[in-house]
Amino acid sequence: MKRALFSFLAFVVLVGFFSTPQLWAQTQPWQQIPVAKLPAFHPAQPKRIEFPNGLVVFLQEDHELPMIDGTARIRGGERSVPANKAGLTDVYGEVWRTGGTKTQTGDQLDDYLEQRAAKVETGGGIDSTTVNWSCLKENFDDVFRVFEDLLKNPEFRADKIEIAQKGQYDAISRQNDDPSQIAGREAAKLVYGANNPYARVAEYSTVAAIKRQDLIDWHGKYVHPNNIILGVVGDFDSAKMEARLREAFASWPKGPAASDPEIQSNPAKPGYYQIEKTDVNQSNIQMVAAGITRKNPDYFAVAVFNEAFGGGFSSRLFGDIRTTKGLAYAVGGGVGSSWDHPGMLRLMMSTKSKTTIESIQALDEEIADLAKRPINDEEIKRAKDAILNSFVFRFDSPAKVLQEKMAYEFHGYPLDFLENFQKEIEKVTKEDVARVAAKYLHREQMAVLVVGNVSEFDKPLSSLGTVNKVDISIPAPPPGLVPDQGQQ
Repeated sequence: MKRALFSFLAFVVLVGFFSTPQLWAQTQPWQQIPVAKLPAFHPAQPKRIEFPNGLVVFLQEDHELPMIDGTARIRGGERSVPANKAGLTDVYGEVWRTGGTKTQTGDQLDDYLEQRAAKVETGGGIDSTTVNWSCLKENFDDVFRVFEDLLKNPEFRADKIEIAQKGQYDAISRQNDDPSQIAGREAAKLVYGANNPYARVAEYSTVAAIKRQDLIDWHGKYVHPNNIILGVVGDFDSAKMEARLREAFASWPKGPAASDPEIQSNPAKPGYYQIEKTDVNQSNIQMVAAGITRKNPDYFAVAVFNEAFGGGFSSRLFGDIRTTKGLAYAVGGGVGSSWDHPGMLRLMMSTKSKTTIESIQALDEEIADLAKRPINDEEIKRAKDAILNSFVFRFDSPAKVLQEKMAYEFHGYPLDFLENFQKEIEKVTKEDVARVAAKYLHREQMAVLVVGNVSEFDKPLSSLGTVNKVDISIPAPPPGLVPDQGQQ
């Protein structure tokens, strides 16, 4: 009883303190703690080597643990796949490893690597495919032989292709289960066009069309030393590692150079787009348009604007819409940027079904309010602090720095882009932020997508303008293909 009374009295005292402006306005002890300026960022630099056959190698020593990890990134990804075989790189990326090599099956490789607590993995992506390894230093030679063999002599066994395709069929069958995933997928189609590789999704028919010869042809077209960037990080001597890599790859002949495909966007018209999902009690809202690339001179000012406007718990959208108005479970977003094509400008929000229209109007008000109430100095300071403080953790290991440097090499960025990031963010001014907000954020050019239970909206979406209904039904499997139970 006494403990409960003490807790109540303590609560009353705290409430009294925080509700007394004169007391709270006084400088608090924690506010007197000096905050040191962030030191200049000087990460350990990987050694870059280019072999005569075009293979680019980055070596990054890290002697903290007796481990050696490596990643080969190969030019050519899903954006180069014909539309009638969408999903090819997902199947390829899986079967490249599970299918094994000409001398060992994937199952045999599993046993071999498990005995050494090592892994060799493969994968496919939008612009590249990868094969990587991780092992103890003492097992490097054994594991590297597997990596080299898989890189040069994959087998793509038919039984593993069938398993990979069944996994894709299962993913297709479940693509409408999660409303947030539906919103993200369909928003990309609004920005790029449904048939654009940056928005396109695999279907039963496109996965079923993938044959073993397609995987063999893909490998033969792209996996050549002049299309590969190889990064190695760990407990090794760079000179010895370079010699080992030259022994393995220097005599590997060049192949045809991979070229980036020409991709045309076909964005939807600005307006309202609705996807009805009756089994939910909240709405997922996305306002979208085309963004920028990281090569854009405005990239750093945009990064500060994004953080201040919709980047986190201290952002304006979070404070106004979630905290003050209580409309959102989650809210945020900004002008997105990608390496070599425009990213997506995206403002996202999830809210109760009965506050759907009110929430869209709240987002509209925040966008319009930027002209009257630009991001201020305090907001910019918080945004810069958040970016620069998190920056330390994004690149707090040699492995993370190596991966970033490999990305710059892959996309043709200056290799000192990382080192310049901190000073470029610090240079951003209030005027810069206001300028990029006015330049890129135009409400009348945005498509608004709503995924939710239409019957429970506070008002019809049509009260805001003409509504386009989006069909998300899954195309039927081709004749002869019978997906597993529950995949219809």
